Amino acid sequence: MRYHILLFDLDDTLLDFGANEKDSLNKLFQQHGYTLSDELFRVYNSVNKQLWTDYENGKIALDDVLNARFSETMLKLGHVVDGVEWENQYRELLGNGNQLMEGALELCQSLSASHRLFIITNGITQTQIKRLKLSGLYEFFEGIYDSQSIGFAKPAKEFFDYVMSQIKDFNKKDALIIGDSLNTDIKGGILSGIDTCWMNTKSQKYSTEIQSTYTIKSLVELYEICTLAK
Repeated sequence: MRYHILLFDLDDTLLDFGANEKDSLNKLFQQHGYTLSDELFRVYNSVNKQLWTDYENGKIALDDVLNARFSETMLKLGHVVDGVEWENQYRELLGNGNQLMEGALELCQSLSASHRLFIITNGITQTQIKRLKLSGLYEFFEGIYDSQSIGFAKPAKEFFDYVMSQIKDFNKKDALIIGDSLNTDIKGGILSGIDTCWMNTKSQKYSTEIQSTYTIKSLVELYEICTLAK
């Protein structure tokens, strides 16, 4: 087969983070007496994305993302809240979310019989492990690597250098990175010299600067790529 080691991103690649996020946010804001209106979600989404971008670019620490996103969101709307308390509650709700991307369970079950599967995520250690277990995917993975434990986030070369150093008998030529983000998964793979597969389920615009080895629109397309003859 063409690839033997498969490095999967988690959110919006194997687990449907968008569905989990919206459900968890709805419950969190309801607990505090607010309705998650379109405007409130828009403000939160803008704040959250900017904080994660700053973290992925090495400008702020992970704790700064987590402990500030709700306090900054509500401050923009004229309310002062305890960002740490809200984050802890949200983390608990998010950790119970295990909605799968279409075909994810069948894919991992099938490929794990012939390939070595690993998770590479910028998420929080315990949250991601809990979600993997609840979803039924956990047993198919040989290892789980996350930015919180490593100390670097995708696309940093240090993140991928660490992952490669921890996987026994790792060979770049035998590895494939699968993820939904051009700026973290695909860029990180390019910087590390590993082939990449961009999961473009949302029909995003292609980039002339960050070009993946393969592009797919659904997980089912991965079967053929992973079993191509050398």
